[in-house]
Amino acid sequence: MNNDQHDNKQNADGIDLSDFSGLGGTVVKAKDTKKTVKMLLSYSKEYLGKIIIAVIAAIVGTVIALAGPEKLKDLTNLITEGIATTVDMSAIVQIGVLLIGLYLISTLLNTLQGWIMATVTQRMSKRMRTDISKKINRLPMWFYHKNTTGDILSRITNDVDSLGQNLNNSVTTLVASLTMLAGSLLMMFITNWVMTVTAIASVVVGFIIMMVIMTKSQKHFDNQQKYLGQINGHIEETYTGHIIVKAYNGEQQMYEPFKSLNKKLKKSTYMAQFLSGLMMPVMTFVDNIGYVAVIVVGAALVMSGHISFGVIVAFLVYVRYFTQPLTQIAQLAQGLQMAVAAGERVFEFLDAEEMTDEEHKNVKLHKVTGHVEFKNVKFGYEGSDRIVIHNFSATARPGQKIAIVGPTGAGKTTLVNLLMRFNEINGGKILIDGIPISRMTREQVHSLFCMVLQDTWLFEGTIRENIIYNKQNVSGEMLKEACKAVGLHHFIRTLPKGYDTVINDKINLSAGQRQQITIARAMIDNAPMLILDEATSSIDTRTEVLIQNAMDKLMQGRTSFVIAHRLSTIKNADIILVLKDGDIIESGSHTELMEKGGFYAELYNSQFEVA
Repeated sequence: MNNDQHDNKQNADGIDLSDFSGLGGTVVKAKDTKKTVKMLLSYSKEYLGKIIIAVIAAIVGTVIALAGPEKLKDLTNLITEGIATTVDMSAIVQIGVLLIGLYLISTLLNTLQGWIMATVTQRMSKRMRTDISKKINRLPMWFYHKNTTGDILSRITNDVDSLGQNLNNSVTTLVASLTMLAGSLLMMFITNWVMTVTAIASVVVGFIIMMVIMTKSQKHFDNQQKYLGQINGHIEETYTGHIIVKAYNGEQQMYEPFKSLNKKLKKSTYMAQFLSGLMMPVMTFVDNIGYVAVIVVGAALVMSGHISFGVIVAFLVYVRYFTQPLTQIAQLAQGLQMAVAAGERVFEFLDAEEMTDEEHKNVKLHKVTGHVEFKNVKFGYEGSDRIVIHNFSATARPGQKIAIVGPTGAGKTTLVNLLMRFNEINGGKILIDGIPISRMTREQVHSLFCMVLQDTWLFEGTIRENIIYNKQNVSGEMLKEACKAVGLHHFIRTLPKGYDTVINDKINLSAGQRQQITIARAMIDNAPMLILDEATSSIDTRTEVLIQNAMDKLMQGRTSFVIAHRLSTIKNADIILVLKDGDIIESGSHTELMEKGGFYAELYNSQFEVA
């Protein structure tokens, strides 16, 4: 079992995530709406006080609005009674002013709850994005090999935004609608139970239809979010390698999976929107039927002398208050379903298996000599039965230059990842100055090395920021010396703002220049040990000689691990380790290995003509 196991199933804010299935790959696992709702409630605990205030405001505002029809009934009766005699204008004005006051207070309270919920949901969204950002740093490297970048980005952006927006529009509106539904039902019974039964009977059928539609449409909302993430992943993958796609005329090949995903997204989105869109017409039809039924029954009761005309006026308003929440709930159902679907994807990511917590580790190396030892190291990737490194043992003495060579797939880069603890070993030990790296925190191990990889990474910022990256107290002179050493200073001086030129799409850097910047970054880092993984593979021969001289100077007194396919660059290595199928098959200096005439000699001679 990989050591990167998730022992403490909690996120950064202490929310228990033990009930949720983490992401093991790009295929989303079975959904559990109840658990998602439970997690949303857990996430909102911090804002419980504000939410309660918003709910109370929504309830009070709704209750006040419910008092309006009763006063409207009195107003109608005053007018109808005054037609035969004299209309009491002072009483009518008093009731009118009271109605205006009630509706104004109700509006202010609803505005207050809307503002509170907008604030709460945006803070929740911000917190989720922060938790996801922290989560990214706690995930093992194998996680990113199993999940596309686009799908991960979709969870951070689309799903979090969808969750926040739909919760903002749904929660208090749902509370207000339920309050209005219950309150209007109560007032309807108080006003006249016969017309109330009539109104309820007309609504029940529509409500049943609405519940059936909600049940059917939820799976389509789930699929909508899932396929949106997958199509984002495909697009990100395609356009990251757009030049390769064009060069190999692979547009059609890349279009086919996009076409399939786009079709699935269209179908799931169409079904979700179509089914949820049926709710409004159904509820509008129910509203109209309810009005007709109430008017017919009410007219019969007025004619028989059981109620006054004002009761019908008030009751029609109550019927509107009764059916309006049902219509709102039908509208909210779509938003709530989208929120649940988005929430499931967000919490799946937050529950993904993490690296073990290392706060208890306090072993630190202050004066590093650079003695590195591999003892019977065994390694296989997470979720794979294939062992990549079988039984690797080697020793690097302080200040030595260790070259690691071998055919593609031999395990060269894997060894470096194990040394840096990007992956955890399955067996054996790796020691630095006699201390197992498993006893040190990952951050401590990382601080002992500076790395230059074959794949360059630059961010949008100035050249100065890219080279100094995360290093404190670097003077301008130190920066210039490092750039001169790698042959980059002259080019930087030709740029519009020199070292303060922002690297973006407008600055055309060659692959070699990008690599020079990363090498200068490593020189500035000045860590006790170096790792060079094909560091000069993208640089022309003349520049390579200049950089190699700078690297040789930098390597003096430092233990260095160099992975190289171009064997001419490691002829001066102290020890050359020749890997094949995860094992060392040869070791020694360049001269010794060439004299043996073994596998290394074959590799070397395959690159150069032997005189």
